[in-house]
Amino acid sequence: MKKITLCCLMLISPLIMFAQAPVRCLIKTSLGNITIELYPAKAPVTVANFMQYVNKNLYKGSSFFRVCTPANEATRKVKIEVIQGGNVPQNQILDSIKIETTQQTGLLHHNGTLSMARSGPNSATSEFFICINDQPALDYGGARNPDGQGFAAFGRVITGMDIVKKIQAQKEESQYLVKPVKIYEISGIK
Repeated sequence: MKKITLCCLMLISPLIMFAQAPVRCLIKTSLGNITIELYPAKAPVTVANFMQYVNKNLYKGSSFFRVCTPANEATRKVKIEVIQGGNVPQNQILDSIKIETTQQTGLLHHNGTLSMARSGPNSATSEFFICINDQPALDYGGARNPDGQGFAAFGRVITGMDIVKKIQAQKEESQYLVKPVKIYEISGIK
Protein backbone atom coordinates (compact mmCIF):
# COMPACT_ATOMS: atom_id res chain seq x y z
CA MET A 1 0.00 0.00 0.00
CA LYS A 2 2.84 2.39 0.86
CA LYS A 3 4.42 1.74 -2.56
CA ILE A 4 1.15 2.52 -4.35
CA THR A 5 0.71 5.74 -2.36
CA LEU A 6 4.31 6.78 -3.03
CA CYS A 7 3.91 5.98 -6.72
CA CYS A 8 0.72 8.07 -6.93
CA LEU A 9 2.41 11.00 -5.19
CA MET A 10 5.34 10.81 -7.58
CA LEU A 11 2.95 10.91 -10.54
CA ILE A 12 0.82 13.74 -9.15
CA SER A 13 3.62 16.01 -7.82
CA PRO A 14 4.82 17.26 -11.23
CA LEU A 15 1.22 18.02 -12.22
CA ILE A 16 0.64 20.06 -9.07
CA MET A 17 3.92 21.91 -9.51
CA PHE A 18 3.15 22.56 -13.20
CA ALA A 19 -0.34 23.86 -12.40
CA GLN A 20 1.14 26.38 -10.00
CA ALA A 21 4.12 27.39 -12.11
CA PRO A 22 4.63 31.10 -12.75
CA VAL A 23 2.79 32.51 -15.77
CA ARG A 24 4.56 34.93 -18.11
CA CYS A 25 2.88 37.66 -20.14
CA LEU A 26 4.04 40.36 -22.54
CA ILE A 27 2.67 43.88 -22.22
CA LYS A 28 3.05 45.64 -25.60
CA THR A 29 2.93 49.42 -25.24
CA SER A 30 3.50 52.41 -27.50
CA LEU A 31 6.84 53.00 -25.68
CA GLY A 32 8.07 49.38 -25.77
CA ASN A 33 7.47 45.96 -24.28
CA ILE A 34 7.37 44.79 -20.66
CA THR A 35 7.62 41.10 -19.76
CA ILE A 36 5.93 40.11 -16.50
CA GLU A 37 5.78 36.96 -14.41
CA LEU A 38 2.68 36.11 -12.34
CA TYR A 39 2.48 33.84 -9.29
CA PRO A 40 -0.75 31.79 -9.24
CA ALA A 41 0.53 29.54 -6.44
CA LYS A 42 0.77 32.53 -4.10
CA ALA A 43 -2.02 34.81 -5.39
CA PRO A 44 -4.47 32.50 -7.23
CA VAL A 45 -7.52 34.80 -7.11
CA THR A 46 -5.61 37.87 -8.31
CA VAL A 47 -3.74 36.04 -11.08
CA ALA A 48 -6.97 34.38 -12.29
CA ASN A 49 -8.66 37.80 -12.40
CA PHE A 50 -5.81 39.39 -14.38
CA MET A 51 -5.67 36.43 -16.77
CA GLN A 52 -9.43 36.72 -17.43
CA TYR A 53 -8.80 40.21 -18.79
CA VAL A 54 -5.79 38.96 -20.76
CA ASN A 55 -7.58 35.91 -22.21
CA LYS A 56 -10.62 37.98 -23.20
CA ASN A 57 -8.28 40.53 -24.84
CA LEU A 58 -9.86 43.30 -22.73
CA TYR A 59 -6.58 45.17 -22.14
CA LYS A 60 -6.23 45.80 -25.90
CA GLY A 61 -6.56 49.54 -26.38
CA SER A 62 -6.30 50.39 -22.68
CA SER A 63 -3.37 52.43 -21.39
CA PHE A 64 -0.96 53.37 -18.67
CA PHE A 65 -2.65 56.60 -17.61
CA ARG A 66 -1.40 57.52 -14.12
CA VAL A 67 2.08 57.96 -12.63
CA CYS A 68 3.22 58.67 -9.11
CA THR A 69 6.60 60.41 -8.96
CA PRO A 70 8.64 62.07 -6.22
CA ALA A 71 7.58 65.46 -7.64
CA ASN A 72 3.82 64.85 -7.84
CA GLU A 73 3.77 63.01 -4.50
CA ALA A 74 5.76 65.72 -2.67
CA THR A 75 2.79 67.02 -0.65
CA ARG A 76 1.43 63.58 0.30
CA LYS A 77 2.18 62.21 3.73
CA VAL A 78 2.83 58.69 2.37
CA LYS A 79 4.70 58.88 -0.93
CA ILE A 80 4.91 56.14 -3.57
CA GLU A 81 6.34 55.61 -7.05
CA VAL A 82 4.21 53.58 -9.47
CA ILE A 83 2.73 53.57 -12.95
CA GLN A 84 -0.94 52.58 -13.24
CA GLY A 85 -2.73 51.05 -16.20
CA GLY A 86 -5.43 48.68 -17.35
CA ASN A 87 -8.34 51.09 -17.69
CA VAL A 88 -10.80 49.07 -19.74
CA PRO A 89 -14.22 50.41 -20.82
CA GLN A 90 -16.81 50.37 -18.04
CA ASN A 91 -19.05 47.89 -19.90
CA GLN A 92 -16.16 45.38 -19.99
CA ILE A 93 -15.29 45.50 -16.29
CA LEU A 94 -15.60 42.08 -14.65
CA ASP A 95 -16.72 41.52 -11.06
CA SER A 96 -14.40 42.83 -8.36
CA ILE A 97 -12.28 40.32 -6.45
CA LYS A 98 -11.44 39.58 -2.84
CA ILE A 99 -8.11 41.09 -1.84
CA GLU A 100 -5.20 38.71 -1.31
CA THR A 101 -3.04 40.76 1.05
CA THR A 102 0.73 40.64 1.13
CA GLN A 103 0.38 39.10 4.59
CA GLN A 104 -1.44 36.15 2.97
CA THR A 105 0.71 35.79 -0.15
CA GLY A 106 4.17 36.82 1.04
CA LEU A 107 4.56 38.88 -2.16
CA LEU A 108 5.81 42.33 -1.17
CA HIS A 109 5.87 45.58 -3.13
CA HIS A 110 9.49 45.62 -4.28
CA ASN A 111 10.94 47.32 -7.34
CA GLY A 112 9.09 45.91 -10.37
CA THR A 113 6.21 44.34 -8.43
CA LEU A 114 2.89 44.09 -10.27
CA SER A 115 -0.15 44.74 -8.05
CA MET A 116 -3.87 45.48 -8.32
CA ALA A 117 -5.22 49.00 -7.92
CA ARG A 118 -8.29 49.35 -5.70
CA SER A 119 -10.47 51.99 -4.07
CA GLY A 120 -11.60 49.96 -1.05
CA PRO A 121 -11.51 46.43 0.34
CA ASN A 122 -12.36 43.78 -2.26
CA SER A 123 -12.80 46.34 -5.05
CA ALA A 124 -10.00 45.48 -7.53
CA THR A 125 -11.12 44.86 -11.10
CA SER A 126 -8.95 45.56 -14.18
CA GLU A 127 -6.53 48.30 -13.15
CA PHE A 128 -3.03 47.35 -12.01
CA PHE A 129 0.21 49.12 -11.18
CA ILE A 130 3.93 48.50 -11.31
CA CYS A 131 6.20 49.64 -8.46
CA ILE A 132 9.29 51.71 -9.08
CA ASN A 133 11.69 51.09 -6.20
CA ASP A 134 10.52 49.31 -3.04
CA GLN A 135 7.11 50.49 -1.79
CA PRO A 136 6.50 49.02 1.71
CA ALA A 137 3.68 51.53 2.29
CA LEU A 138 1.63 49.43 -0.18
CA ASP A 139 2.05 46.18 1.79
CA TYR A 140 -0.37 44.86 4.42
CA GLY A 141 -0.23 47.26 7.38
CA GLY A 142 1.29 49.98 5.19
CA ALA A 143 0.12 53.53 5.60
CA ARG A 144 -0.84 54.34 1.99
CA ASN A 145 -4.34 52.90 2.28
CA PRO A 146 -6.34 53.90 5.39
CA ASP A 147 -7.83 50.41 5.85
CA GLY A 148 -4.35 48.92 6.39
CA GLN A 149 -5.00 46.02 3.99
CA GLY A 150 -2.48 47.27 1.45
CA PHE A 151 -2.70 46.08 -2.14
CA ALA A 152 -2.65 42.65 -3.81
CA ALA A 153 0.79 42.00 -5.30
CA PHE A 154 0.69 39.13 -7.79
CA GLY A 155 3.72 39.32 -10.07
CA ARG A 156 6.81 41.20 -11.14
CA VAL A 157 8.55 42.68 -14.16
CA ILE A 158 11.12 40.31 -15.68
CA THR A 159 12.32 42.65 -18.44
CA GLY A 160 11.33 46.18 -19.35
CA MET A 161 11.88 48.24 -16.20
CA ASP A 162 13.49 50.79 -18.53
CA ILE A 163 10.09 51.07 -20.27
CA VAL A 164 8.32 51.37 -16.89
CA LYS A 165 10.63 54.29 -16.00
CA LYS A 166 10.11 55.84 -19.45
CA ILE A 167 6.34 55.73 -18.85
CA GLN A 168 6.79 57.30 -15.41
CA ALA A 169 8.81 60.14 -17.01
CA GLN A 170 6.03 61.19 -19.42
CA LYS A 171 4.37 64.60 -19.01
CA GLU A 172 1.61 64.52 -16.42
CA GLU A 173 -0.85 66.84 -14.70
CA SER A 174 -2.02 65.92 -11.21
CA GLN A 175 -0.61 62.39 -11.71
CA TYR A 176 -2.56 61.73 -14.92
CA LEU A 177 -0.57 61.45 -18.15
CA VAL A 178 -1.31 64.22 -20.63
CA LYS A 179 -0.92 61.59 -23.36
CA PRO A 180 -1.61 58.11 -21.90
CA VAL A 181 0.76 55.36 -23.02
CA LYS A 182 -1.25 52.94 -25.15
CA ILE A 183 -1.36 49.25 -24.24
CA TYR A 184 -1.62 47.49 -27.60
CA GLU A 185 -2.22 44.15 -25.90
CA ILE A 186 -1.24 41.89 -23.04
CA SER A 187 -0.72 38.27 -24.04
CA GLY A 188 0.47 35.08 -22.41
CA ILE A 189 3.94 33.75 -23.30
CA LYS A 190 4.31 30.01 -23.65
